Amino acid sequence: MSVLEVAGLEVRYGDLTAVDGVALSLAEGETLAVLGANGAGKSTLLAALAGTHLPASGQVLLDGEPVTRLPAHRRVRRGIALVPEGRRIFGSLSVEENLLMGRFPKRDGPWDLRAVYDMFPLVAEMKDRRGGVLSGGQQQAVAIGRALLANPRVLLLDEVSLGLAPTVVAQLYDAVRRITAEGTTALVVEQDLDQALSVADRVQCLLGGRTVLEAPAAGLDRDTVADAYFGITRSPRPDPTEA
Repeated sequence: MSVLEVAGLEVRYGDLTAVDGVALSLAEGETLAVLGANGAGKSTLLAALAGTHLPASGQVLLDGEPVTRLPAHRRVRRGIALVPEGRRIFGSLSVEENLLMGRFPKRDGPWDLRAVYDMFPLVAEMKDRRGGVLSGGQQQAVAIGRALLANPRVLLLDEVSLGLAPTVVAQLYDAVRRITAEGTTALVVEQDLDQALSVADRVQCLLGGRTVLEAPAAGLDRDTVADAYFGITRSPRPDPTEA
């Protein structure tokens, strides 16, 4: 049985349909990368999964139980944790206080402060600093650690690389690989194809709110992903034997 299963999901902003009939599934310990350009519906999909934007129709199941109409705080208690685009840590709180905000669901699991500090040693070194003085990469590490302290069944990561230097992005994705290698189920929304492909078991590409590509990540041709990403349809090459 899938940990997370989505069927026929439609999400709207007024008359605009941002997610149009999307289906997906995540098995225990699997990482799914959802790719697409700006406006493809990726962040809206995560909002619908996290409960911050309820869908117009469709179904979201967590461990076989419907959570489609549950608000965000109840989904966190069930085991869905979101690392939002833009990090959204509390600037006036210390790093450790920001991390401890993730513990409110009081879910049992392997992630506690020690485990998060082991995963992000630099975060441990600055645990007493205010969140507002951290760099973007440091804030992203804190945001991921905060979500892990909820001991999620499913970790949703929205645009980890956004606005960050390539070296910082590489370090964060190295941490993501170690997190998922320890058994955390993850859904990664990303525009950076290379980083997303490096952590994913499977890939799903959105265009205009619809799924245009689903495939295992292993051996997936980057040009195929790029074509789906930009909506490019290539004409078949002519057969020279037919000339």
